[in-house]
Amino acid sequence: MQAELFSPRAFALAPRALVAGTQPGSSGPLARVWVKQVSAELAASVRAAGGDVLAHPRGHEVLVRVSRLAALEDEDGRLVAAAWRAATRPVDRTRVMGILNVTDDSFSDGGLDPSAEASVARGLELVAEGADILDVGGESTRPGARPIGLAEELERVLPVIEGLTAARVPVISIDTSKARVAAAALEAGACIVNDVSAGLGDPELLAVAARSGAELVLMHMRGTPRTMQTDPRYTDVVGEVTEHLRERVLAAWNAGVPLARIVVDPGIGFGKRLEDNVRLLNATSELRSLGQRVLVGVSRKSFLGALGGQSVPRERGVETTAAVALSTALGADWQRVHDVASARRAIAVAEAVRSAGQTAAPDVQAGDAGR
Repeated sequence: MQAELFSPRAFALAPRALVAGTQPGSSGPLARVWVKQVSAELAASVRAAGGDVLAHPRGHEVLVRVSRLAALEDEDGRLVAAAWRAATRPVDRTRVMGILNVTDDSFSDGGLDPSAEASVARGLELVAEGADILDVGGESTRPGARPIGLAEELERVLPVIEGLTAARVPVISIDTSKARVAAAALEAGACIVNDVSAGLGDPELLAVAARSGAELVLMHMRGTPRTMQTDPRYTDVVGEVTEHLRERVLAAWNAGVPLARIVVDPGIGFGKRLEDNVRLLNATSELRSLGQRVLVGVSRKSFLGALGGQSVPRERGVETTAAVALSTALGADWQRVHDVASARRAIAVAEAVRSAGQTAAPDVQAGDAGR
């Protein structure tokens, strides 16, 4: 039976999972990887490679020397090796996704001029500030936001995407949960679909992404924008969000979207309490155990206002910059922000710190592994 990747909070698949060999006389670090089920063939292969399989209430912990990962046999073994490589791979240059809302009711910039001309001009400013991607959205997803119809959303976003394409903006994302909006936006020049519903709002959206070859961002959200902040509760927010995203990645893959084109987003602020948002932000490195790139979107959100004492969204720049830097240092691959220039500066510092940790961190000794 094929193993399923699993990542409880206590054992994140991250570089810190590298521990010294535990058998007498062994040398070299061990990979520690979680799977839900372990085949007899994999267990035998792991033990033959000098490792071990430990049973836990929620799954199995596979320990094997990194140098012997390639020797693991059967599909389970290859999956373990792939999971380890994905979880410990260095993050490339963090990509910045500039937010370009073409709405009149977004939580942060609602009421600003949403005309196509103004939006294209703003998009070009974001690119000049260092945005790698422009994320165009025509329907607000703030708490309590009203849904809009297909025709209205298309009327808002298509002229902007067409204008940005004409201006040779290289990477455009469409922020939508509607398959027909996604298809039209991709035809107009977008190449990324950013879906806050992770394909649950419109099941056809996954097929659209698969046929187009677009990259696909899958986000966790409990409920809908109108209902998501109505008393959200979790027993283990990191575990529950990770499991939901794992299921949605599998759904997208089954629909034909290659895993290399899928990005996951924990949905900071979408159906989460303040403490949930903080825990998810702290678990950025653990989310990478899914083997996908991780997008973090914290820009100007209300939990930052609560932490920093700032009630006006547009005045939460300092708090946003701090959260961007922290999550980048923890392994975020993409950052979705309103203020690109300040995010770029924060990311430069965080990347330098992260790079130093990846290249200079000493091996953890077995006796220190539990500290």
